[in-house]
Amino acid sequence: MIRYALLLAPSANRVYADAAARLARAELAVFAGSGVLDVVPAGAEVTGIGGVEYLTFTTAEAGLGERDLAHLANLSAAYALFERVGDDLLRPVPLRPLARYDSDLITIPKYAGKTNEQFTRLLLNVTVLASAAAPRMLDGPVVVLDPLCGRGTTLNQALMYGYDGIGIERDSKDVDAYAAFLRTWLRRKRLKHTTDSTSVRRDRKLVARRFEAVLAPSRDEHRAGATQRVTVLNTDTTRAREALRPRCADVIVTDAPYGVAHGSRTDQGLSRSPLELLTAAVPVWRELLRPGGALGLSWNTHVAPRAQAEAVLADAGLRVLGGPGFGDFAHRVDQAIERDVLVAVAP
Repeated sequence: MIRYALLLAPSANRVYADAAARLARAELAVFAGSGVLDVVPAGAEVTGIGGVEYLTFTTAEAGLGERDLAHLANLSAAYALFERVGDDLLRPVPLRPLARYDSDLITIPKYAGKTNEQFTRLLLNVTVLASAAAPRMLDGPVVVLDPLCGRGTTLNQALMYGYDGIGIERDSKDVDAYAAFLRTWLRRKRLKHTTDSTSVRRDRKLVARRFEAVLAPSRDEHRAGATQRVTVLNTDTTRAREALRPRCADVIVTDAPYGVAHGSRTDQGLSRSPLELLTAAVPVWRELLRPGGALGLSWNTHVAPRAQAEAVLADAGLRVLGGPGFGDFAHRVDQAIERDVLVAVAP
């Protein structure tokens, strides 16, 4: 039996940091049950070593292989991994997470309502692992759709992993802000890329504005066609099918409006309940998922009980997942927000 200790990354958000160890344990359980690991971690628990919290676990005597380590390096709270030697010693184990670009692609943007970056990665991880794309987590190709993308935190995380991203956002100011940031960032990094802003029309009617960027981390990769594409559509998410073809996404990952500082836009105006938005939007999103695709949703349980959110997904023909880890992601964001996660798969 080999014993490991995972040192958790510090979080700038103190409240999230208080829940990080518990969330990491649940995320590890999803990795363990996904089938992508050859050696499955067991006995995960939060352990204090030298006054510092670690997520500790064990494996069979063979220990974690190279590909197992490549997967677990992407745990959202992973900072450093050690093999435990005896009672007192920790032997470093190198981790090489997916990081196709510099981390400031995600960390530079600062704005009100931005989803915690660690949590964004957690939500993307567990959704990909639940989908038919799980075996391609390290190598791609994977297409990630965020139908409520705001200023693009999920899209940028998808780019970091080497995936393609599609975003839908109703607020034109957010779309313009994302396009301006990405253009500036790509120029500053001197990365080979192209960007374009166009209109999307159907039957001569404007249905969306589209921003698109094609990029690669090196000129050689760009020349070889090893590029990534990120597309952001300025339209209402309930009208996504007017601008996107069906079955275009491997996974859908989104953080629903919390109904506190920000409401949900529906045909009737601004609503404080995300359930109204989800009821209208999830059947549309379902059409955009490929067979075996997964939808990962986070939302505020204070304004939408879990059972009601599950019913919305089930009514759209999605199968909500249970099992180890999937029911253990609820955590406090602030006094008015208790965030939870649902993952559901398409047949």
